[in-house]
Amino acid sequence: MSKISTITKAAEIFAQGGIIAYPTEAVFGLGCDPDNEKAIEKLLSIKQRPADKGLILLATDYSQLLPYVNDNALSDTQRVQVLSRWPNAITQVLPANNISPLLCGKFDSIAVRITDHKDVVSLIQQTNKAIVSTSANLAGQKPATTWQEVEQQLNDKVDYIIRGETSGLTKPSTIINGLTGAVLRN
Repeated sequence: MSKISTITKAAEIFAQGGIIAYPTEAVFGLGCDPDNEKAIEKLLSIKQRPADKGLILLATDYSQLLPYVNDNALSDTQRVQVLSRWPNAITQVLPANNISPLLCGKFDSIAVRITDHKDVVSLIQQTNKAIVSTSANLAGQKPATTWQEVEQQLNDKVDYIIRGETSGLTKPSTIINGLTGAVLRN
């Protein structure tokens, strides 16, 4: 299957509420439509991840995050600082809009990242919206770094695997408080 038809198929499954496994900067991610509660519940069930932890959203442009981020809570200086960090393997925790607790967990914030990974960019361009992202693994286990590892761990649980490659980074994204710059996970 060509790369274009692979991404098109993944976008179709995303639109139908399916769970997609895809490469990111360092590990494979599991994702779904952030506006589909049933899909998010399925993703959390697959991972055996508690809903109170929250999830990450990936986008290709800040405007795709505006339905989920309370941009009005950022000063102009903070917004400039947040935007200056992307695209990069930096996930920023920002104030959340009134969104599903399945996305933000027990927090009043949401973790977001602008990515330039080619497969994720293509997928987001096809869906025209942000995508949920969490590492492709069962909670507490090592994240998959190849599509073959995703198949071994989760093949019968996910609806589609994009058989691409990560960007080659050796650890998952750094997570920071987007307003203060404080590192939450390095």
